[in-house]
Amino acid sequence: MYDVFINFLGLFKNIPPTDAAIIEKELSHRKVMEGEVLLEEGQLCKEMFFICKGVLRIVSQNEKGNKMAYFFLKENQFCSILNSFNNNVPAAEGIEAACDAELIVLKKQKLLGLYEKLPYLKELITSITTQALLDKIQVRNSYLGEDASLRYRNFLMRQPDIALRVSLSDIASYLGITQQSLSRIRKNMR
Repeated sequence: MYDVFINFLGLFKNIPPTDAAIIEKELSHRKVMEGEVLLEEGQLCKEMFFICKGVLRIVSQNEKGNKMAYFFLKENQFCSILNSFNNNVPAAEGIEAACDAELIVLKKQKLLGLYEKLPYLKELITSITTQALLDKIQVRNSYLGEDASLRYRNFLMRQPDIALRVSLSDIASYLGITQQSLSRIRKNMR
């Protein structure tokens, strides 16, 4: 399982076998079930996850107090609430399993220790997570200003693998529409 993580990092920088062994010692593996909460909104984020299998969702409460899916992350992506993780402030969002998932867990203290042993690792992980954050913003912005039907069609085009694995209520929440509207849209597409 850890080799998936090392191989992913190796796409961006050569990881010598001795360094891979050092990294692997600091990792842990976790299986989570759909709906499992990994981080509650308001808690300090002390873990970064690398998704080996499954989908995680970033959630936050809207002004009415309803939990809304803000973003989905899938295989070969890091998931954390970076502001909380990096700055030791309460997380503005939470993290939940959108479906059953298998994760590599990087605990903050162990990751900081790895950064001391392997200084290039901090730059590597920061670069990957920064690019992912920019990609996330671009995807979210691509749905702005569109009607519900077009948002759903674009979601299916941009994130079809996510659409097949998460609940319709999560999709509706993510797109900012009601489940009834989503059902109507889906019915009209047939």
